[in-house]
Amino acid sequence: MTLLAIGSDTLLLVLLVVGPLMAFYGIYQLVADLRSAPKRKIVGRLKGRMPGMAHSAQAFNLGDLRKQAPQVAGTLGRTFARMSFTPRLQTVLDQANVPWSASQLLVNLTLIASILLACLVVAQLPILAAAAISGGVYIVPIMYLIYRRRKRVKKLVQQLPDVFELLSQALRAGHSLASGMQVIANELPDPASTEFGRVFHEQNLGLKIEDALVNLADRMSVLDVRFFVTAVLIQRQTGGDLAEVLDKISDVIRDRIKLHGTVQALTAEGRLSGYVLLALPVCVFLAMLKINYDYAMVLVNHPTGQMMAMFAIVSMIMGWVMIKKIINIKI
Repeated sequence: MTLLAIGSDTLLLVLLVVGPLMAFYGIYQLVADLRSAPKRKIVGRLKGRMPGMAHSAQAFNLGDLRKQAPQVAGTLGRTFARMSFTPRLQTVLDQANVPWSASQLLVNLTLIASILLACLVVAQLPILAAAAISGGVYIVPIMYLIYRRRKRVKKLVQQLPDVFELLSQALRAGHSLASGMQVIANELPDPASTEFGRVFHEQNLGLKIEDALVNLADRMSVLDVRFFVTAVLIQRQTGGDLAEVLDKISDVIRDRIKLHGTVQALTAEGRLSGYVLLALPVCVFLAMLKINYDYAMVLVNHPTGQMMAMFAIVSMIMGWVMIKKIINIKI
């Protein structure tokens, strides 16, 4: 117990020192960026480089026009930018249509989590509880971004048959492929208007329409979009009636959406079983807290009860994963 108390006091002292330092560092970086951002942009444009990279040797590249989020400055930001998971997080942000930099997001979450952890320790909250709450600062926003990305991609897939039909009609009416993209951007709601409008703006700024379409496929990572991009690239190399190809792709995607709805209906019972299996132990534990508090708290206070509770939680998670694997039928 003495060693634990010494360790807690040492951790408290470290947090009291590190927390304010990181907060000061974040405020300093924010003020420095706000003061130097306009000057860096002007210098970067005069030297033919990307804004915010005036001291970099990287030349201006039309392919970088699709990057919405500026690169973050500072040692901590550059450290996060070099990590392997940062590009994947940036892909999630792009697909969720959130114009943020992944490294800047990680810097902000780190500062908030550090300050929150220091405050919770000062408030004499248990170390494990404070660490769990601070870890939630990372988990909850990223889970929300993943949910938003999944919802937006699903909505885009539902829009694709209408997108391809509208583009086919525009081509038959005499529009070019690029102006057809503009028609989609003007007539359809987000996310189709945003993504195909970005393709139109990229080719307006000098990027070839083929490269802009490849950027769309890479940015969204949707199989149906890759079908469309591949068909367009082949047609522009070999010729043919692109409007007819788009009609066939639209019919295939509509049939896939209908089949996916049928599969979802057939697997609804399995999903409901997974939700019940996850909720039932929690509901039983809450009911036991109300009926017999001392009996239920054995799982929290007794070492054997804690081990049983951890085993139950792990088993529930494994069961949910297995159910998801069974009902997740690829179409």
